Amino acid sequence: MKISMKKYLKMLALVAFFGSLNACTKFVDYNPQEEFKTTDQDYLKSESDYRTMEISCYTPLQWINQVVPIGDIATDNAVAGGENASDVIPLQQIDDYTTTPVNGQLTEIWQSAYEGVNRANYLIQYKATNPAGDKIDFAGKDALYGEVNFLRAYYYFTLVKMFGDVPLFTDKRLSLTDSKSLKRAPKADVYKQIEADLTAAIAVLPPSQIQKGRITKHAAQALLGKVYLYQNKFDAAATMLDNVINANAFSLVQNFGNIFLLSGENGSESVFEIQYSNVSPYYNWGGATRGQGNYAVQQCGIRGLNGSAQMPYAAGWSTNLPTQNLAAAYTAGDRRKNVTVLDIEAYKAANPSFNITYQVAPFKNTGLYNQKYLPRKGETSGQVELNYTNNFRIIRYADVLLMAAEAFNRATAPNDSKAQGYLNQVRQRAFGNASNNITATGTALRQAIWDERRLELAMEGDRFFDLVRTGQAASRITGFRVGKHEVFPIPQQEVDISGLTQNAGY
Repeated sequence: MKISMKKYLKMLALVAFFGSLNACTKFVDYNPQEEFKTTDQDYLKSESDYRTMEISCYTPLQWINQVVPIGDIATDNAVAGGENASDVIPLQQIDDYTTTPVNGQLTEIWQSAYEGVNRANYLIQYKATNPAGDKIDFAGKDALYGEVNFLRAYYYFTLVKMFGDVPLFTDKRLSLTDSKSLKRAPKADVYKQIEADLTAAIAVLPPSQIQKGRITKHAAQALLGKVYLYQNKFDAAATMLDNVINANAFSLVQNFGNIFLLSGENGSESVFEIQYSNVSPYYNWGGATRGQGNYAVQQCGIRGLNGSAQMPYAAGWSTNLPTQNLAAAYTAGDRRKNVTVLDIEAYKAANPSFNITYQVAPFKNTGLYNQKYLPRKGETSGQVELNYTNNFRIIRYADVLLMAAEAFNRATAPNDSKAQGYLNQVRQRAFGNASNNITATGTALRQAIWDERRLELAMEGDRFFDLVRTGQAASRITGFRVGKHEVFPIPQQEVDISGLTQNAGY
């Protein structure tokens, strides 16, 4: 019986992660197995070992889920919200632009992304032979390593866009001793490695996978196109993103709202999703993002929400609240507005039979809630707050179209006709007609594409990074200071342990 990707991701990570294996140096010929100690030589002895350990490389994807709310809270799209000013202080700092190097959310992202890098490095370290020196070959091994290369690239992309220059290591997993000698690599070097990993992945990955959620060739192409765009390599981005579009493997979902329903997961528009499941009652409040469901769903729910059995939504913590500024950005007839933001008072008035009640207004109340990921009844289990099943839609086909539109508009030899075509595919789905097509060219078209990204991808975590890379952050975000806020501070404990230099201004 095949195990679904979602259930498979719940398996115990066997790589947890040999942290003490290199501590024994008693004698040159000492063998820790003689004392019945587990070592890395006990792993990677079969195809099953490789495949199980590969899944462990996917797992930290789930743990970096705070990148998504941060990507909107740090902008004009959302506020931190919560119960009061002291609720989830790390997010309040990010919202208020008072962020310090002591920030739990940022520390968790750093640690989780590097855990992913370390796991990928372990497998890459033993690609040719296992730790015992044995050569293990099996059908599909190259494609397996394509997934691992993609995952390492994704973790490094997360790190470089969040923190700028970061430690770069690729040849092996690091021990605690190794970590003390880390230095920050220039951002350009990190991007060069990301490009190399994704290029290697594209060469061996299949265009589709039997198990939903596994990395495909097209996901790697889309991510590489995005990486090029972040570096202003527009010609390369246009070519790479066109590969995804011309493959005819994806299509825009006709009803925008269906994308974010349980039934819409891994659908025709899905290029890359982070998979979550709720098959276990396991919970750990001390590690809210680790080994459980999608914690970010509970965050954005309506505090103290109650109602009749017919009312579909479940209660949450009123974090990551859309702003009225975002709501006002949608023009009349844009179907995406009501899918993206929920006006709870308007919803309550329109559905009197639901008998809706909820707790007093949250901190920084906007009257709006994140409709795309609002918690719904029946989509969690066990410790309900920590076990929502909702996947994060990380790269959708609409995102690919808009990235390609920007790349062609900003290419060395711009192709505005093609850029308009890709942009207007997204707008036609949004309005249900061609009456709202964009006919502008040049810089006006460029701004239209950037504005469309906000409307299409709102509350999906792209806004901050889009504003930074396009130079719009200072004019759109209150409190943003050029030369400082393009990146977040390096976690203080990493500065203390590894002696890393801190980002400017922190």
